[in-house]
Amino acid sequence: MKEYKMRRGEYLEERIPDMESTIEDYFGPITTTQDFKGSDLYVIGEPDNPVFEKIIVGAVEYSGKKDKLAVEFHERDPTELGPDELEAAGDAVDAKNDFLLEATGRDAKSRRDSMKRKVEDDPDHEF
Repeated sequence: MKEYKMRRGEYLEERIPDMESTIEDYFGPITTTQDFKGSDLYVIGEPDNPVFEKIIVGAVEYSGKKDKLAVEFHERDPTELGPDELEAAGDAVDAKNDFLLEATGRDAKSRRDSMKRKVEDDPDHEF
């Protein structure tokens, strides 16, 4: 599960006031919820895009800190995809990036840089 923070001075609930409908617009109907760190995340068991097997997404609330967006994309093995489904792979990447940009205000490069800094700052990592 990856957790994403918002840009400085921005909050997830301001960027996406209706998380449930936004998720359904991007990925398909929500089938259930799943607990993660004490927060209920939405599970899309049968996403609209055939590249995805399942998607888990939602806000993780932290006491005294800003909420973070938690996301886990389960994708099918590309070797199992038919020609029509392979064409949907580009749409799947676009949907992921567009959703994460809307939710966090950060583009893919900014999100990668932030993840790198987090790993570099982690004292448990040995280089």
